[in-house]
Amino acid sequence: MMKFSPLRLAVVMLGDRLSVAAIQRDRQETFIIEAENPGAALRAELDARGLAARKVAIGVARSAVTVKPIELPAVAGETREMVKFELERHLPIPADDAAFDFVPLPTEAEADGAATEGKRVLIAAADRRVIEAALRLAEEAKLRPVSITVAAHEMIALVETDRRQRVAWLHRTGDSVDLLLLQGSTLVWSRCFPAADDATLVAETRRSFAGARWRECDAVWVSGDGAAAAALLDLGVPISDPPWTSRARRHLAEITEPRGAAELAVATAAARGIRPLDLIPSALKPRRLTRQEMLTGGVLAATVLLALVALLLPGYRESRRLARLNAEIARIDPEVRVVERVARELERKRQLLATLEKIGTGALQPLPVLRELTEVLPGDAWVTYLAFDAKGVELTGQAGAASTLIPLLENSPRLERVEFASPVTRGRDREQFRIRAAWEAPTPAAPTPTAKGPGATPPGTKGEGSAGEQPIVPPRAVPPGRTPGPTRP
Repeated sequence: MMKFSPLRLAVVMLGDRLSVAAIQRDRQETFIIEAENPGAALRAELDARGLAARKVAIGVARSAVTVKPIELPAVAGETREMVKFELERHLPIPADDAAFDFVPLPTEAEADGAATEGKRVLIAAADRRVIEAALRLAEEAKLRPVSITVAAHEMIALVETDRRQRVAWLHRTGDSVDLLLLQGSTLVWSRCFPAADDATLVAETRRSFAGARWRECDAVWVSGDGAAAAALLDLGVPISDPPWTSRARRHLAEITEPRGAAELAVATAAARGIRPLDLIPSALKPRRLTRQEMLTGGVLAATVLLALVALLLPGYRESRRLARLNAEIARIDPEVRVVERVARELERKRQLLATLEKIGTGALQPLPVLRELTEVLPGDAWVTYLAFDAKGVELTGQAGAASTLIPLLENSPRLERVEFASPVTRGRDREQFRIRAAWEAPTPAAPTPTAKGPGATPPGTKGEGSAGEQPIVPPRAVPPGRTPGPTRP
């Protein structure tokens, strides 16, 4: 399966010549263009090599750009406006005629133990004529510019860095040297100076430490044309080639002489993502997502995907389960209907049998009980709840003196073991009571109502209208019957 890989084209403007690099998957080409009309020559060379490029990353020489760290005052305000205001003191041209960009410097990039009140940033500024020349070159070559950066700064994307290490990187291109001071992967400062002799190389490197507020560095990297490490031994630190990444080693292995300019072009083409210190006009700068925005978007997309899965997967499983259940129900539905019909017939016969048993065994008559309670209870007593079964009777209600009800109910020939089922509570002018009593055990002979206590039975507690009634004998098994509401006549 063929994997799509876009063509990455970079052009580095080195005075009167262009260093070009084109990278596409396993193909890489580097070449130099020297012509009076470099834009047209670049377009012709691209067509001749079959490089169908539409976009280009432009790199400019370090000598054409001012790069330096500056300190901003510790005041609130828009950082870009503050940088623009401070540019007047650091550029040889008016700030309105300069294109600039900046990046904040990390605190670990400061001097050893030094503290600053304001915020330090690294600025890159160039005359607008330099930027216009780069845009004109892209227009003549029929290419759309995506960035305009210092070519030497793009070299950082080709190496593996240690964030705790301070490194001085010297890259030679022809007779000039680009010096990068790095704190991990962060550019602290850069310079460009002629490499006249070894003594000048060492002196300029030491002088650069002061500009970055360094006393020393941990390592020195050397790259480019005719890189000589012996001259830098006086710095007293390890000197080596840059620790190229595996991808960078593959790209650099295909470079031929001159290496210095070609390495700058390859680094400019290979750089990805947000390019720091980009001098391209804001109107032409492509919209790129920052790492934080990409991370946030990825988390949001994953959250939405998981939410959709969480919503749809249970529904899909449930639908399949319901389909299986419906098929099973359809299979056993005839049998279920037969069982339901038999069950309904059985329930009807059971209810009929229960009714017949109740009629045959029921001997408890509620009306005589209600009549006797009406005669026994005093006129200021109200029954709000009455329930009785084969074991006894329970009354709930209100009375002026609930304690007087106990002896009255004890005198009834139907009741015994009369007691309060719960504590008596006092209302505004009445007492709330709950009384439970058991049926009096039957005797062989018809009982003659007599007072059980030493005192006389209160008048009206035994109604003469009940003389002809037979005592109620509680049955052995009678379902409970309940009569709500007051029982006063």
